[in-house]
Amino acid sequence: MVNTGLEIILKEFPVQLRGKRLGVLCHAPSLTKTFGHIANLLYDRNDCRLTAIFGPQHGISGQTQDNMIEWEGDIHPFFKIPVFSLYGEHRKPTPSMLNKIDVLLIDLQDIGARLYTYIWTVKLCLEACCEAGIPVWILDRPNPIGRLPFDGPVLKQEFFTFVGGASIPLCHRMTIGEMSLWIKENYYQACDLSIIRMKGWNRNSFYNETGLPWVLPSPNMPTLQTAIVYPGMVLIEALNLSEGRGTTIPFELFGAPFLDTVKLKNALDLRNIPGCAFRLHDFIPTFNKFCGIPCRGIQIHITDPLSFFPVGTVLEILDVIIKTSEPSTLKFNPPPYEYENDLIPFDILSGDSFMRESLLNRIPVRIEKERWRDEIEEFKKEFRRFSFYPE
Repeated sequence: MVNTGLEIILKEFPVQLRGKRLGVLCHAPSLTKTFGHIANLLYDRNDCRLTAIFGPQHGISGQTQDNMIEWEGDIHPFFKIPVFSLYGEHRKPTPSMLNKIDVLLIDLQDIGARLYTYIWTVKLCLEACCEAGIPVWILDRPNPIGRLPFDGPVLKQEFFTFVGGASIPLCHRMTIGEMSLWIKENYYQACDLSIIRMKGWNRNSFYNETGLPWVLPSPNMPTLQTAIVYPGMVLIEALNLSEGRGTTIPFELFGAPFLDTVKLKNALDLRNIPGCAFRLHDFIPTFNKFCGIPCRGIQIHITDPLSFFPVGTVLEILDVIIKTSEPSTLKFNPPPYEYENDLIPFDILSGDSFMRESLLNRIPVRIEKERWRDEIEEFKKEFRRFSFYPE
């Protein structure tokens, strides 16, 4: 049974937080095992004062459904304290926001993919709090897909954006606490950072082994199965294909009105891609790409998560689409994307331009995967310095 950072501080409330004005960066999954939300639990305490709430992409309740939809803050209807959006006019806390607090607590459920924006909101908070002299406490939570292997390119610095701000692989196996320490040591060494580590968590596990309730970390992350495929399937977001948004199984589905999915599935089956199977499944998105338009689709089913490489699998899928389709069937979307106006969206998601170029130049998939493996071996040297938890 895993105890999160939130449960640990509630069991023995730290003396450093007593009597302080607390701000909390949180969202819907910022809960205890018994579904107590951090904001309610802190508000009800007599030995500290909750004075501000900060929310990431999708809002503090997961209320903004579609991708790249901003939201603005307000006054909390019950607590009567400000709720500040960090995915709207501001992504970095302003000095006036931080004037209301003595300490910032961060309790966010990450998903284990580099391009999930919550950790980059944390990075901006570390920067702002470092400048303001505000201590930051990270209440650590599991990486839901920690058992998956490292996979995908390591992000290059020239491709840093709001969907990636550190040189880590796409599927990175780290917790939000470990990534926060990485960010502090590399970028904001003067930041007063405390990380409350979990107890009972083993990296070589999936979320369903933690004893914690699954609460959607974002509106299009309904299940652990979604999280397992997400680090790879999210790359389809940057293409002229649907990644299944607007259906009940986003990222497990992909397709488009113009795909020959029978031909595509047959070609995928011949590759014997480990850990998964493909099944024809047409769909009609209710929002996002091809809204209301019938799409020929394929669902990816995980058959053996221990042998599944999420990014490598999507590289195979895209390679097969190009190989079995008419020229220019697969297109890479132009910018803008997630506050970036110049770089190609696929490149900032994948980590560099090489993956896209390897597909377009018909470089064998094996060569591109070997490049990732070499980068990941270098990354592991740094990873060992920041890893808290046993395998």
